[in-house]
Order: sequence, then structure tokens, then C-alpha cells
Amino acid sequence: MNERSRHVAASSAIAPGDIGRRIAARRKELGLTRGEAADRAGTAAGYLHYLEETATAMPGTSVLIRLADAFGTTVAALQGGEADLPPGLGQAASRAELIELDIEECRTRLSTHGVGRLAAHTPQGLSVLPVNYTVIDGTVAFRTAPGAAPAATVGDHVAFEVDQIDEALSQGWSVLVRGRARAVTDPVVARRLDALAYSRPWTGGDGRDLWVRIDEEGITGRRIAVL
Repeated sequence: MNERSRHVAASSAIAPGDIGRRIAARRKELGLTRGEAADRAGTAAGYLHYLEETATAMPGTSVLIRLADAFGTTVAALQGGEADLPPGLGQAASRAELIELDIEECRTRLSTHGVGRLAAHTPQGLSVLPVNYTVIDGTVAFRTAPGAAPAATVGDHVAFEVDQIDEALSQGWSVLVRGRARAVTDPVVARRLDALAYSRPWTGGDGRDLWVRIDEEGITGRRIAVL
């Protein structure tokens, strides 16, 4: 198979529009406007708009390389080739240090995420549940259905964790919140949470109208720094 055939085969394996969505997601994660991202990648803002908004857009390898370099990621990540890989497959650095995060840094990192893990005792036993969450007024909150497993944590002590891993640099961090889960029963507060929430639940919003907040009793964090 020649180079052109391999490129066509690789392109056909990627669902139309997926690359554009990944480009847009990474750009927004970095807090860049289209103009700023285009300048970094050495391309036109109009072309970047086309890539992000056109379902059939399939940029060439050279464009993907420039975008990946500008966004601090890889071509494989933009193409979705790493989507099904579990985190932590990279090699440990030869020299590294575990550093405790102060409370302010913990809160800053906590507020940058949209999915975290809720650990609690449920009727089925000790469970770790992934939930879409947001931080509003400094408090972790998530929306669930009244009969769902996360709702069973209301009134109990829970632990909530988010993390990030940089495979290329063998670095990472994690933040852990401990506290008591509390149902939001005030309709005014619930409507405010609806309005300010970063995202709807990925599994769909129908029936997931119970807001749960974690009354924080402690927050800690650590990061791995490569020396």
C-alpha cells in the first residue's frame, strides 16, 4: 500500500466531523479564539472555521501536524486514535517528585474539569461513579435522576476526584474532595444551577432533575513534577 492509499484508508476510518470536533474541543480547552489558534498553527482563521464546522472536512497530514504542535497534542489525538486507550500507558520519568498542591491550586484545577469520579457506599456496595459536574460558588455539584446510583449518596460522606495525565511528559495531577452529599431542594437554587451548569449530563438530561452538592469538609491535591 502506497502513502496515498494509507492516508485514504486512515481517513476513511474516522467518522466525518470527528476531527473538527476534536480540534474545536482542544482549542477551547486552551482558551484560544479561532484567530489565536490559527496564528499559532500558521493557517487562516477561515480555514480553521471550516475544519471545525464542516462535517466532511478532512485536513491533510501537514495541517494536522501544525495544529497538533500549536495545541500541544498529537496528530493521533486529533484523529481520535487515542480515544480508546486507558490513561497511564506512558513510561515513568527517571527523576520525578510528588508535590502537594495548596488549597487555591486545588480549587483552580478542580474548576477546569467536567467529568469526575464519585466514590461512596451505595446499596450495591462501595462504588466509584463517573459524573458530569460543575463548580458553582466554589462547590462541586452534579445532576442525576432520583433513582440513579449517584442519588443514593445523598446524606452520606463521599469522596470526589478529578485528575489529568500527560503521557508525553510523564506528569500528572489529582485533586480529592471529601464531604457530605446533599440534595438541592430549593427550586430557586436548582434553577440557578441549571442556568450556570457547564454541561448537561452526557447520558441525557431527561429525568435527571435532581441536583446534588458536596458540602466540602476537606480538599487535597498532588502533582508529579519531572526534575
